[in-house]
Amino acid sequence: MTAATDELVKSLHYQFSNPALLKAALTHRSAGNDNNERLEYLGDAVLGFVVAELLYRKFPDASEGELSRLRASLVNRDSLASIARELELGSYLTLGSGELKSGGYRRDSILADALEAILGAILLDSDFQRCSDCIHQLFTGRLDTMPDDVELKDPKTRLQEYLQARKFEVPVYEVISVFGKAHNQEFTVDCHVKALNQCTSGKGKSRRKAEQDAAQTMLTLLEAD
Repeated sequence: MTAATDELVKSLHYQFSNPALLKAALTHRSAGNDNNERLEYLGDAVLGFVVAELLYRKFPDASEGELSRLRASLVNRDSLASIARELELGSYLTLGSGELKSGGYRRDSILADALEAILGAILLDSDFQRCSDCIHQLFTGRLDTMPDDVELKDPKTRLQEYLQARKFEVPVYEVISVFGKAHNQEFTVDCHVKALNQCTSGKGKSRRKAEQDAAQTMLTLLEAD
């Protein structure tokens, strides 16, 4: 293990027998063919399984839908990127010159993928139980502070349920504008509830986030009325 990754290894509470696996896990595809994409695939699979089991045991009365929402709240891009930042993963990444110049080491998708790749590397370097232990260590604190199921439903889902409960048609979302270059776009989306003659706008770095923002604004408006 190189001195450059000593602090990362300490944070992970795992010592690699084969340092080349960690090196590959920290290498983005923009830096060459020997990158972390295959390890990410493996890590994504083991992470999903281990978190699913953790939730199954922790919430014995939760339904399948509730467990799915809980899992999604733990293993989504934002959550994984947050953990990656706690590990200061961005400072260990190997990126191609283009990604380096555009600040790829700060990008949620790259950080989340790298974290999954590290988990895949740990699985290959040891075994399932050791990888599972690392996942437990990374996620236990978050499990202890899980929000309730209503909070976990995204704004679009909550808005749809709100309208359907009152026999109204589901909202319609329309992309109004997209600004910026491909790696740093901002979307503006309108949310229309025709039956109530209401329209709200939302912004976000993706169409999905802009829709969620517009839906949340609509929910706030309708609940206030």
